[in-house]
Amino acid sequence: MITIRTCFALGAVGLLATCATAPEPASDPEPKFSALIVDGQNNHRIWPTTTGYLTGYLEETGLFTVDIATTPPAGESLDSYRPAFSNYDLVVSNYNGEPWGEAAMADFEAFVGGGGAFISVHAANNAFPEWTAYNEMIGIGGWGDRTERHGPYIRLRDGEFVHDNTPGIGGSHGIRHEFAINIRDTEHPITRGLPEKWMHANDELYDRLRGPARNVHVLATAFSTVESEGTGEHEPILMTIQYKNGRIFHTTLGHALVSQRCKGFITTFKRGAEWAVTGDVTQPVPDDFPTATEIRTRPDPDEGQSS
Repeated sequence: MITIRTCFALGAVGLLATCATAPEPASDPEPKFSALIVDGQNNHRIWPTTTGYLTGYLEETGLFTVDIATTPPAGESLDSYRPAFSNYDLVVSNYNGEPWGEAAMADFEAFVGGGGAFISVHAANNAFPEWTAYNEMIGIGGWGDRTERHGPYIRLRDGEFVHDNTPGIGGSHGIRHEFAINIRDTEHPITRGLPEKWMHANDELYDRLRGPARNVHVLATAFSTVESEGTGEHEPILMTIQYKNGRIFHTTLGHALVSQRCKGFITTFKRGAEWAVTGDVTQPVPDDFPTATEIRTRPDPDEGQSS
């Protein structure tokens, strides 16, 4: 059985979501677009709070209304899980669990391939390792027994991104830490106006992601240091992917709640959502965006939660 919730963000910082309707000020324009967040299973037990954060961030833009489609728990049949993807402009995945039924998978392929917008957030790129179309949509992913048979790594060599077909695992990360994000395309609508280097809050730095790597445009990387048990490589962190007629924004950031409250994560997620739907970004870069030396996060509304 599919659970659909319509949620509205509350509070000055827009961090949490509730299924009560919050009246909009009369002076605010009506949102232009509809978004659906898919969730329900994840290796991160904080996924319900993550969905609340993502809901709030989308609604803060003033551009989106948000519904949520939650799967049955792990171990239960997903055959009845069939969100009406075609009713939405944007689908955001906060899902990493068992495969959906064939009908939902076919519907999702038709939605994105037909011009729908999609965002993959953090562990959503761990999902569906054997779903060919999904792997093309996310470009590169990790875990789920991904290896060279799923495709190459993307590596930065002499200022250019190339495919590396070296055999090996798909997906790993070192110890969680704060790290710098390096913008590689300063002219793309999502990253236009952002500092070329900015500090991100404590997070997992995904490395060794691999996949079809077709039509992937890397917007930003982070250097995975050997000292942090990483690869010693510049790893893709923010990407766009073209899948048939659909636009995808892929962010590997967001393991823990503190990293999801990083103002860099929030800003790139919001801008990525608008770009995925429209091909452009109208949202300004906030004045309190992180700098090359300073991490900036929103306050923690609920101390004591962990990933």
